[in-house]
Formats: sequence, C-alpha cells, structure tokens
Amino acid sequence: MEVILLDRVENLGKLGDKVNVRSGYGRNFLIPQGKAVRVTPESLAEFEARRADLEKQAADEVTRAEGRKRTLEGERFEIKARAGAEGKLYGSIGTTDIADAITAAGQEVERREVRLPETGAFRELGEFEVTLHLHTDVDASVMIAVVAEE
Repeated sequence: MEVILLDRVENLGKLGDKVNVRSGYGRNFLIPQGKAVRVTPESLAEFEARRADLEKQAADEVTRAEGRKRTLEGERFEIKARAGAEGKLYGSIGTTDIADAITAAGQEVERREVRLPETGAFRELGEFEVTLHLHTDVDASVMIAVVAEE
C-alpha cells in the first residue's frame, strides 16, 4: 500500500514522503492515527493544498517538545520504594512509576514517553539515567533516584 505521510514517522519518513508500507500497518495504524493517507490523485491534491499548514503544525510540535526538553533536561526526580536490607526492591520501578513521579513534581509526562535503559525496570536502590522521548526528534535525559521508604 502506498501512502503519503502527514507527519514524521520514526524509521519510515518525514512529512510529504510517499512510502510503501504493508497494508495492515497502513490500514490499522498510520491512517487511523492521522499520520498518513492513501495515495490517490485526490489525496495528492488535498495534501498539496494543506502542506503549508501541516508543516507549520509539525514545526509547532517540535518547538513545544524543545521547550519541554529545556525544563526537564538534567532534572532529578526521587521515587520512594520499599526495599530489603541489601538494597533490593520489593517489586520494581517501571515506566508508569517514573511518569507518575515526574508528573507529581509538576512536569506532564506520559508513560509512553519514558524509555528505560536496556536493563529494564529498576529492581534496586540507586540513581539511574532515564531518557524521555518527547518527540520523534527530541529526547531529554533525567535522573531518577530510587530511595528506600522509611
């Protein structure tokens, strides 16, 4: 299936690119999410008419993400958790816990924006660097301190 991208899609292309994708990916994800339209003569004409608006909208999204990055970059957030004597947690700290802690500190972050290191969820006390994927082109790095509850 050939589609025109209406937004930048990671590992696929940028606004205005014509790309071939599998039918299911286009029909079930790209088109319903508003990230693409099927290539037809009508959709090409409509896209060209809306191109300036779509480019402005994409630039605004990047600007908002850059602003969020400036407020989040290098910040340190603390999460209290129950732990044993050796520093091992009873349970783990995952993306939901991290997103909730950052949101509680006054910064809006969604769970899907949190990228854990390759080791996965945190299972012991300590400080960990976490990447926040704010936009396709914008990532911020924050420190998460997992401390024991008293």
